[in-house]
Amino acid sequence: MKRSRLFRGISALAVVGLLLMAAIPAFAAGPRVRVVHASPDAPAVDVWVDGKAALTNVPFKAISDYLALSAGDHKVQVVPTGKTEPAVISATLKLDPDKDYTVVAAGKLAEIAPLVLVDNNAAPAAGKAHVRFVHTSPDAPAVDIAVKGGPVIFPNVAFKAASQYVPVDAGTYDLEVRPAGKTDVVLAVPGVKLDAGNVYTVFAMGLASGEPKLVAVPSVDVKAAAALAPAAATAPKAMPATGGATDLAVMGLALAAALILVGSGLSLAKRPVRNR
Repeated sequence: MKRSRLFRGISALAVVGLLLMAAIPAFAAGPRVRVVHASPDAPAVDVWVDGKAALTNVPFKAISDYLALSAGDHKVQVVPTGKTEPAVISATLKLDPDKDYTVVAAGKLAEIAPLVLVDNNAAPAAGKAHVRFVHTSPDAPAVDIAVKGGPVIFPNVAFKAASQYVPVDAGTYDLEVRPAGKTDVVLAVPGVKLDAGNVYTVFAMGLASGEPKLVAVPSVDVKAAAALAPAAATAPKAMPATGGATDLAVMGLALAAALILVGSGLSLAKRPVRNR
């Protein structure tokens, strides 16, 4: 009888833990931001957020990891690496909770400006991947992105514009970049592998005429198991904390995990340890 009551009590605690874990995002989840250096003639840069260095020595074509911030207004500045001025970009971003953002440093250095994108990292349907295209080549015309010798996937995408996310069957594709409405190929992108469950962004960076040359830079924004892609630039995992939401979420998750482990401790003790 006592053993039965004990297990009922443990099960109840585990349920409470799960409820806490589910409830935390409702009031603690915050936005995430990543930074992309797409200015072809700009040097490596540092990114400052609210007066603190968040990313350092970010080179052209680098894509940072997603970094946690609190909802609200944040001042973002981009400066040459190792310096505090001049700020080639200085902008105040208003971030909504529960959203992901990509901030692209776009354009040549003389006209560099932030391109702020709201990302949709929702899971694709079974057997599908989601892909979008972002045009950041300052001297390239509006373009179509098409399957080699086949249909256009992203039509008429102009400089500093992003396509919608398109669901596609998982597989490997040979893609082409063409001037909008034409069949001439200005850039071949062979062997693009799209895995089921992943979300991708393909950036056009560089110059159509000149150096550095126009290239396609792919990014795995979200992996199938909801694991984030590794950073392409040397970057910390999180921006400077500006609120307590992250600590609160970690505490709640730890509590929930502890309660669940207590509830399942007897069965866990019987399982052999497996090397990963």
